[in-house]
Order: sequence, then C-alpha cells, then structure tokens
Amino acid sequence: MRKYETIFILQPDLGEDDVKLITDKVQDVVASYKGDFHRLDDWGARKLAYQIRKFPRGRYFYLRFDGEAALVAELERRLRLDEKVLRYLSVNITDEPEKKVVERKPAAETTEAAETAAD
Repeated sequence: MRKYETIFILQPDLGEDDVKLITDKVQDVVASYKGDFHRLDDWGARKLAYQIRKFPRGRYFYLRFDGEAALVAELERRLRLDEKVLRYLSVNITDEPEKKVVERKPAAETTEAAETAAD
C-alpha cells in the first residue's frame, strides 16, 4: 500500500453537523476500500489566496491514509461531487528508493590522467 495525504477545503460557514457528515463520509471511503486511516486534522478557517465561489475564506482539513489508487480515485470523486467542498488535493508521499549517486572526478584529475596515458 502507498501512503497518501489529502487536503480539502470546505465552505467556512458550515455547521458542525455538516462538517461531521463530510468527515465521516471521507473515513467511510477509506474503510470501505480497505485503507489504513491514520489521521484527520481540522486546521480551521483560513484566508484563501483568491476567492473560490465567492468565499474569501475556507476551512482546511488534512487527511493521512494508506491505500491503493482506486481508493484515491473514489475519495476524489466523492469530494468533487459534494458542493460543500471548495478544493481538494491528494498527494502520494510514499518514500521513493534512493537513487544511486555516481561520483565524478574533478576536471583537473581527468585531464591529468588523459595526459599521462598519452605519454
């Protein structure tokens, strides 16, 4: 399973019942697709960089979970269909294997080696 994090922004004027309904729906999607739910943080209402649907502020939520691509697709589909969600973004945060670093010799050493080989 891969590690993902999703940040979604809700309308700032929603009541606690509406927020609870959306966050429960998100957790149900993770559970139904056999994902591992880690955390859901409410970052609170913040000013947006630009207005989205005439809202100058939005309520931010951070979701961290493990799952497959189908889980992310279904989660984003449900967030897209909900009119109370202003924006969302899911990112794969799985650690990539380290790339092999090739050491290069300084240019002075390579020219010296070439000159001695030519002699």
